[in-house]
Amino acid sequence: MNRRRFACGFVMAAALALLHVPKASAAECASLKDIGIPHTRITFAGVVASGAFAPPAYAPGITASQPVDYSHLPSFCRVAGSSHPTADSDIRFEVWMPTSGWSGKFVGVGNGAWAGSITYASMIEPLLKGYATAATDSGHQGSSLDAGFAAGHPEKLIDFGYRGPHEMTVAAKSIIQAFYGRPVDRSLFASCSTGGRQALMEASRYPDDYDGISAMAPANPTVGLMVGSLWTSSATSKDAASRISPATFAFVHQAVLADCDANDGVSDGIIAAPDHCRFDLASLRCGRTGNGTDRCLTKPQVAALRAIYQGPRNPRTGASIFPGFEPGSEGLLSIQASGTGPIAPVLSYFRDLVFHDPQWDFRSFDYDRDVTRALAAHGRVVDVSPTGLDEYFAAGRKLLMSHGWSDPLVPPMTSVHFYTAVNARLEAKQAANVRLFMIPGMGHCGGGDGPYVFDAIATIDQWVATGNAPRRIVVSNPPNASDRTRPVCPYPQEAAHVGSGSTDEAKNFRCEAPRH
Repeated sequence: MNRRRFACGFVMAAALALLHVPKASAAECASLKDIGIPHTRITFAGVVASGAFAPPAYAPGITASQPVDYSHLPSFCRVAGSSHPTADSDIRFEVWMPTSGWSGKFVGVGNGAWAGSITYASMIEPLLKGYATAATDSGHQGSSLDAGFAAGHPEKLIDFGYRGPHEMTVAAKSIIQAFYGRPVDRSLFASCSTGGRQALMEASRYPDDYDGISAMAPANPTVGLMVGSLWTSSATSKDAASRISPATFAFVHQAVLADCDANDGVSDGIIAAPDHCRFDLASLRCGRTGNGTDRCLTKPQVAALRAIYQGPRNPRTGASIFPGFEPGSEGLLSIQASGTGPIAPVLSYFRDLVFHDPQWDFRSFDYDRDVTRALAAHGRVVDVSPTGLDEYFAAGRKLLMSHGWSDPLVPPMTSVHFYTAVNARLEAKQAANVRLFMIPGMGHCGGGDGPYVFDAIATIDQWVATGNAPRRIVVSNPPNASDRTRPVCPYPQEAAHVGSGSTDEAKNFRCEAPRH
């Protein structure tokens, strides 16, 4: 009897294991070229040998931000295609599937800025972890800094706004099922910035696409972000007297750190509680004869920085339009506030999509009338409302939000406001399905003064699998930096040092209610 049970159990285990064995041959991968998916054409299907992948040459105007090493990738079945849900749509995508060791799960990834190319670098991590993965160019080909693709092409703006990632997801699930002979066990989406906005958009418009979503530093609402970035860059570029060099930003950052670092109870080079910081910029004013250097601020520079912290306001009503940036972000703000005008993605948006004027002057922007104009034209296409996720949460699906407190591109309070509004709508049971983690010292999607590295995919995957929301996330420094770990607590909790032990070790901190 025991032998019979053992044999039966062994057969069942073997059968279950076989369900996870992929159809890994080159012929089976190549046959996906003929798969039938509505309004979709497969342009390539073939196995890529271990370490052999090389991304296609970038189209004109697209450059890689840094070299990417693909030599450590395992063998995978690569499928490329394009979706044409409208006559003016060309949504290109790729699906990568491990030829061995598939986890049974799928991870979709997103884009940055205005998209325009497939984010191959973002597909590396899921593939290495045994997930099938997919990415898209979100419906157009070109520089991610250029919004001109949508001028006169409303369907392409819709493809970018929400339809592109959904089409990618539908195609990817069909392709994965055809290759492995069964549907995916679990679908996850994990991305940052525009990808974070796409993550929220998936939950809002297509709640059945994913079981769990990780949205880091979501660039949402996009129209508000464009207005806020215009305000930030205008503050320091409206005239020569207001200009702030990268060196001066770095000087201000060190002064703010010196004043506010210890407000969280630990002096460690990180402003963990920026809302405790009440630094007086006037203390950095140059003397009567000072004309401004990288060691002091002129009166116009002080005014410019105050405007950046405050964020844009309506000149008629005084109402806040969009959040400003937090104390601690100064060391990174030169990314968008040390030039002579708006950064390229923002300039292109207003010039090409709002005003349709190649000679548009950013100094002419009206923060009352023109904000209304931009919202009316594009808000419903590219912005995600916190009121639109009810169906997603009603089905028990999970949303992991995260944001760096020192983000210099997407103000951190945008995520706080979104999370707070979502949480206020949900009953206690559904509220357990969303969490926000604010990461001290972290910049935009990474970098900054504090540790920031964590496994977002594994975190959301485990949450979906177990139903247990993360009680804290441990972040670490990147491999090329000194060893340092910290816990990040679910907002609004904060990490507090227990009073003994190294402040470089997460085990010496606990999550507590905010002390203010």
